[in-house]
This record gives sequence, C-alpha cells and structure tokens, in this order.
Amino acid sequence: MNIPPPTEKQARIIWASLTGLALAIIVALVVGLIWGLGRVLDVLAPVVWPLAVAAVLAYLLDPVVDWLERRRVPRTRAIGLVFLVAVFVVLGVFASVVPRLVVETQQLVSNVPNIVQKAESRVTAWLNNPPVPFLKLLEGLGIDRKIFPPKTNAPPAGLDLPDAETTNAPPASLTDSEPAKTERANFLEFFDVQKTTGWATAALKDVPSWLGSQLSKLAGLFGLIAGLALIPIYLFYLLLEKQAISKNWTDYLPAQDSRLKQELAFVLGSINDYLIAFFRGQVLVAMCDGVLYGIGFAIIGLPYAILIGVMAMALTIVPFLGAIVTCGSALLIALVTFGDWQHPLGVVIVFAVVQGIEGYVLQPKILGNRVGLHPMIIILAIMTGTTLLGGILGGLLAIPMAAALRVILLRYVWKKRKA
Repeated sequence: MNIPPPTEKQARIIWASLTGLALAIIVALVVGLIWGLGRVLDVLAPVVWPLAVAAVLAYLLDPVVDWLERRRVPRTRAIGLVFLVAVFVVLGVFASVVPRLVVETQQLVSNVPNIVQKAESRVTAWLNNPPVPFLKLLEGLGIDRKIFPPKTNAPPAGLDLPDAETTNAPPASLTDSEPAKTERANFLEFFDVQKTTGWATAALKDVPSWLGSQLSKLAGLFGLIAGLALIPIYLFYLLLEKQAISKNWTDYLPAQDSRLKQELAFVLGSINDYLIAFFRGQVLVAMCDGVLYGIGFAIIGLPYAILIGVMAMALTIVPFLGAIVTCGSALLIALVTFGDWQHPLGVVIVFAVVQGIEGYVLQPKILGNRVGLHPMIIILAIMTGTTLLGGILGGLLAIPMAAALRVILLRYVWKKRKA
C-alpha cells in the first residue's frame, strides 16, 4: 500500500514532535547525570573533597611559587618556602583570631534571646510612637494609626477566675482510706519493677545500634582527619608537577590528533582560564573583604566584629549575596545593641568604603583584564550545586560545571548564532 507523503503542515508537526521528544530525552539524560553524580559524590566525598580543596589552594599559591622561581629559586625549594610561610600564617591566625572568634560566637549564642527581646521592644516602641513622617503617610493613605492595640495581661471582663486555694485543693471524693493507700503503693511498686525491667531490656536491644552509630562517627572523624592530612600532599604534587601538566596534558586526552582533539583541548583550556579567574579573583577578593570588614567594624566599636568579618569572608565568594547578608547583619546588631543612629551610619560608611576598595583597587589588581564567570552564573551554580549535589562540595564542584557549560554555549551555540 502506497502511503502518501505528508503535507507541509503535517511535516512541521512531525518535526516539532521529534524535536520535543529529543529535548525531553536530553533533559532526562541531564537529570539522570546530575542524580548519578550526586550519588557518586556521596560515596566518594572523602576522596574528592581533599583533592578539590588542594586544587583551589594550588590555584591561589601557584603565582607565588612562579614568582619565587623567576627569582632563581628552585621550584621544590620555592614550594617548601611557601608551605613554611603558610604554616606560620595559619598558626598566627589560629593564635590571634580563633580564640577571639570562639569567644564572640559563644557571646552571640548566649545573647540571642536578649537581642530578640530588645528587637521586639524597639519594634513595639516604634509602633506605639511612630515617627511623624510615617504618621503623615498613614494619614495620606487613610489608615488609622491605632491598628496595633497594646497588649494587656488582664483577663476579659466577663471571665471570673477561681481562687488559688480552691483550684489547688483536691476534691473531697478523692481522699483515700488507709487500705486504699496501701494497695496503691503496692501497685506502684510492682509497676516500677516492671517499668525498670522493660527499660533494661530495651536498652540491651539498643546497645548494638548505639555501638554501630558510635563506630560510624569514629570512622567519619578518622576520614576527616585523613582528608585534612592528604591536602598538603595533594597540594605539593599539584604545584610541583604544574609545568609538566601544562605542557603535556593534551597528550593524555582520549582522542587521536584531529580537529576533535583540538576542540577538546580548547574547551578544557578555556574552562581552566575561567576557574583561574574565579579562584584567584573572587576568593582573594572575599578574603580581603572579610579582613577589611572586621577591621572597619572593630574601629566603630561594633560587637562581634571578628565574627562578622569571618562570615563576610565565607559569604562574599557568592557575589551580591555576601555583601547583602553582611551589611544586613551588621545593621541589625548595631540597631539592637546601641539604639542610636551613629552606629548604623558607621556600618553604612564601612560597607561603602569596603565596596569602593573592592571595586576600584582589589578587583583591578587581582583580576586585571581577565573575565571570569558572571556573578549571576556563580550564584545560580552554587545554589544549584548545593541543592542537587549536596553540601559545600556540591557547590564547589558546580563552579567548574558552570564554567564548562558557559564555554560550550559560547563556543558552539552563541558563536554560531552570531555568525
């Protein structure tokens, strides 16, 4: 039977259906790949995270080693000198900053109820006595200012509360005679014996699971210590073999000499350039911002200045988000602690100065003319990585994946579209 060819409209419908099916398959494959990568990371996290941290440190310390090598210092000796300086810096930070950081953290945790109470009282006072511009705004909108009536602890007018003596006195019908009291005491004694026996039996049944949980915690602690011990080893070999890796890494690509291998080398090299720009740029800028925030907030007398600086150092890696959270937290602490306008103004001045130094000094000096990942790409990558892949390791590995996606789109999609 001869089947007539499809009409033009039918052909468009068929191709649209095939295109939709292909897109659905691609999306399913991507979702399956991300899910599988998350499961693999759960299993290989003790192996992957020390290597990832060592790679980030290698990105940061490699310019220092190269600078010493250009001064005719052998590379192995330069790496040892950098390690020695890093050890002294880490010990100095732990000796000077960490104790103060622990004290401020304990003080903040203990003062959280007091801070919340002060904040509630200030908000209540502001609502009871709002400023004149706010009152004029309410009047202009036709809203009554007494929309928040004051709270009172008095009972409603129609509610009669019983006296304490009447409430606490037991009813006359519940008084027991002596035989009843003896019988109840024997029953309670038997019940206590039964309860103790049941508790002991349940405790003996829970002993194996408790021992298993303690052994798993001990194994996790051992894995953490082993991972921390492996970071310097990985870092040493990454710095030592940097030149050999830079010259010969294309020889290990699973492809013969062809245009495909050249494209693969170009894509991987572009991804590496983006990662260098990010880790040498954003991470160093975040560290400098944290130090500047801590010093500035300490100068204006803000409590928990060191803690806020360390928080800024960790959060400023994510553009915009770190600055907003840091400024908001500092303003809240200043408002609740002091209750004046001078300290919040000081927080705003410190924030403006640090942002000016970052924009006009740090980023031009550290990043130079290199273009890293766009801030929106970094935010989306870290949020997606921590959600889908899980934890800090997922967010850290999401950055190379975002760089790879950007390079691929720029090379094979956006470039062709412009052409």
